[in-house]
Amino acid sequence: MGAYSIVSVIILIICFFLILIVLVQNSKGGGLASNFSSSNQYMGVRKTADFLEKSTWILAVLLLVFSLVGVFAIPKTNRDNQAPQVKETNAPNTNSNTPTAPVKK
Repeated sequence: MGAYSIVSVIILIICFFLILIVLVQNSKGGGLASNFSSSNQYMGVRKTADFLEKSTWILAVLLLVFSLVGVFAIPKTNRDNQAPQVKETNAPNTNSNTPTAPVKK
């Protein structure tokens, strides 16, 4: 497995977790934090929202970093192999009626 494949798999995993974290959040500050509304919770409402926000930022930065690493991990091709090769064949002319010189009218 090449470096590009490994980086691609890591990017997909980060995207999956980023989607999960964003879906858990509520745009108005509720989301998962609203489920922990009792005052005797260890993490409380605010700490859950802080955790989700920090997780979102960390995953977004990791996605950016691994995307940039992925650009450098793309396998490089040989410059000679990029242009298609045209092979000339010396096949005999099968049409005997073809004139060899231009015909004037």
